[in-house]
Amino acid sequence: MNCEIISVGTEILLGEIANTDAQMISQTLSEHGVNVFFHTVCGDNPQRLSECVSVARKRAELIITTGGLGPTCDDLTKETLCKAFGKKLIEFEDETRKLREKMGDRMTPNNLKQAYLPEGCTVLQNDWGTAPACAFEADGCTVIMLPGPPRECTPVFRLRAVPYLENKFGGVISSDFIKIFGMGESQMEDKLSFLMDAANPSVAPYAKDGECEVRVTARAETAEKAKALCAPIVEQIKGILGDVIYGVNVSSLEEVVVRGLCEKGLTIAAAESCTGGLLLKRLTDIPGSSGCVSGGFVTYSNEMKENLLGVSHDTLLKHGAVSEETAFEMARGVCKVTGADIGVAITGIAGPGGGTPEKPVGTIFCAVCYKGEIKVLPCNRFRKWSDRAYNRNYAASFALDMVRRAALSE
Repeated sequence: MNCEIISVGTEILLGEIANTDAQMISQTLSEHGVNVFFHTVCGDNPQRLSECVSVARKRAELIITTGGLGPTCDDLTKETLCKAFGKKLIEFEDETRKLREKMGDRMTPNNLKQAYLPEGCTVLQNDWGTAPACAFEADGCTVIMLPGPPRECTPVFRLRAVPYLENKFGGVISSDFIKIFGMGESQMEDKLSFLMDAANPSVAPYAKDGECEVRVTARAETAEKAKALCAPIVEQIKGILGDVIYGVNVSSLEEVVVRGLCEKGLTIAAAESCTGGLLLKRLTDIPGSSGCVSGGFVTYSNEMKENLLGVSHDTLLKHGAVSEETAFEMARGVCKVTGADIGVAITGIAGPGGGTPEKPVGTIFCAVCYKGEIKVLPCNRFRKWSDRAYNRNYAASFALDMVRRAALSE
């Protein structure tokens, strides 16, 4: 099934708000094996919205709109789509009653507009706001209209619209997400290309910022059967890609590291220079991280590296702050100072300035100290062109992956 999302709201076009609704819907549909081929944003203008719908119905089997379901004069999504599909807009008395119960004395005459919906539609109950969502079919197209505020759109879509789609198209869809770090998208796709023509299960690659993902999706009569279809393909991919896979159906590298260290009863501490505490921030974003994270230091200056971590003054003079030798001593030092089982260190040049011909922007070294052994690696997939945020984030991921391999792959 192919889908187009039409986001209605002049405030989105003006950049006053981010279009998080479309992101959430796309992510959720992807998990259910629905292809989203187009995102369209339209202001609160019925003529332009009508033109967008006219284009969308020619290229999508499923149209999902967000916004424009409120009580004000510029909320015209329902009116416009009813006109486009030849539907009458009629009052749903149950929705009028619910509105009165929800709003009480706050209800004004224009709120009644929210109880008017396309004739014959399925009402998707909105327990998080006053504007009911709805779905209908016409001319071989399924249309779902959702409220715009994210606090309403997200639960209505996930808890009301998704079950509606599952019931409509029959069967159950199950997806597994294989997370990959340490292999580029083109190499990954080359290794898995022979699997990507299959229909059920289907295999789809995705490139993310600094890592990759493979989605395996199957449809079957029950969830158990769908999962059973996916399982052998997931195992086949794991056999092909090996240890660049850091998890299946996990959210992030930091989740894998935190869960793994807690299960093993291991603690970790970090010494960061160019990442400025980003690695520790990512670790402590995970609930339960207090069970394994001891703490750490942001040692941006040479003096801090010497005074807090015991990095040798001679090492800094001879090799510089950005060097294998300094990373080695930072990892050793943070273990010694904190008493953590694992010490991880990052030092480098994140950019956009500070590079030299010998050490260009993106030169970063990561080190891990575990069981008395220290391993240092160059973080070798950086961007030289002033992409500071990418270099910092990738370095933190690289260091987390080193921890995973050193302590969690035993």
